[in-house]
Formats: sequence, C-alpha cells, structure tokens
Amino acid sequence: MQACLGAIAVLGVTLPAASATCRAVVYLTLDTGNMARAEDIAATLRRHDVKATFFVANEPTPRGDGALEPGWASYWRARTAEGHAFGTHTLRHGRFIADADAGGVIYRPQFGEGAGKRETLDGAGVCRELKAAGERFEAATGRRLDALWRAPGGHTTRNALRAAQACGFSHVHWAPAGFLGDELPSERYSNAALLERALRDIRDGDVLMAHLGIWSRKEAFAPVFEPLIAGLKERGFCFRTLREHPQYRDAAVAATLSAQRH
Repeated sequence: MQACLGAIAVLGVTLPAASATCRAVVYLTLDTGNMARAEDIAATLRRHDVKATFFVANEPTPRGDGALEPGWASYWRARTAEGHAFGTHTLRHGRFIADADAGGVIYRPQFGEGAGKRETLDGAGVCRELKAAGERFEAATGRRLDALWRAPGGHTTRNALRAAQACGFSHVHWAPAGFLGDELPSERYSNAALLERALRDIRDGDVLMAHLGIWSRKEAFAPVFEPLIAGLKERGFCFRTLREHPQYRDAAVAATLSAQRH
C-alpha cells in the first residue's frame, strides 16, 4: 500500500492524505455551462483518475460558438476516450415550464432557435429536443449518449418526464449536498466555504452537480475540484459514473444493447 503523505491546506481547508480504502461512492456530474473551465476541470479529473458524467447542451462559450459545435469536437473526443459517461441536457438548454393539454409541455429555450419564447412540445417534440444534443455529440465523437438526461435547472414536469422515458431517457437530479454551489455568487459563497460544506455534508451514494464554467460567478469555481476530489478520497469515497449507479445502470445496459443491434 502506498505510504500516506502529510496533510495539506487548500482553500483554507486542511486535507489529510488520500486514503487507499474505498468505503463509499459518489457520482460527479458536470453540465456544460459556458465551458470556460472545461480544460482545467478535465485535467483535474485526469490527475485524480476520476470518471464523471457530462450532461451536454449547445450552450454559448467565450469563444463565440456553442459547446456542441465543431470547435469543441476534439474536447468531447478526448473525454470519450477517457471513459466518461454522457447524457443530454437538451439541445437549447431550455426550461420545462408546465404541462399542457394532450400530454404536451410548455418549453422555453434559453439559446438557439426560438430563444426566450415559449413553445408547446408534444411527446415527440420532447424527444427531438433531447436527441438533438445527442446527434451533435455523436457526430463529433462517434459515440452515442447514454440513456440519461438532466433538465436545465433540474426543472421537469410530469409530461416531460413521461415523454423522455418513452424515448429511453432516465432523468437525473442531484443530492441536496451534491449541489456544489458554482452557480452561487462568490461574494457571498466563497470557494473555501463551498468546499468546506461539501466535504462536511456529502454522503454515500450522492450525485454531485457542477458546471464546466459559469458566466455569473466572479471567482472561478474550477480550483475547488482539486481539493474536493482529494478530500472525498481521503474520506474513503470512490468516484463512479452514472452508468454504474444502481438506479440507472440497467437503462445504460439496455441502451448499449439497442445501439449494438442497430
């Protein structure tokens, strides 16, 4: 067994050396956001040999393009080669507002065609919105998305969930302690405070959620991942993708078999 190193202090939190024992599991998930810290976060995951689950949408980036446009293809190919899991976050990063008649859903895209305008999607329309992100991802990587989706902001409706399930997607939220807080204003929620809270509150089986970059936060959140991963490993946590989560792995296997048949 590798010898332990001495404790270190990062962002004001003292972290003992990493433990070699796996006593619990967490599932780190990353939504696209603005992608500004995508490379930094990917490098941290590589250093710690952590596999995550990415939820992808075509959100605007500081480059002036979208996260699922050709300029990001090499990024997604690299993450695919590293063995991460991937789900859809809708193509246009829209909000499912309310159910409508005849099984429809009122939907407001944040970006892309119809941005900011309400539209009513039937079940097939919900599936198209979810699958459209996957089509772009597959064109870039040659890999299909896993049978997973996350509504932007976690906002769903009964009809949206039913329509998504009908076309093969299981919705994934996050644990209360798994909200890592990168969307919160850094003036009130410092990185050190968010790190301390996460290391204190995260429990076995929690789904964690953060982004690959957030426009509104002044203090970049990406540096938190290094001490967060180290601290959780020290507590005996292992990191797994949602393909290994007991609630979602059967759907992942079924989707893989379906892809092989086609």
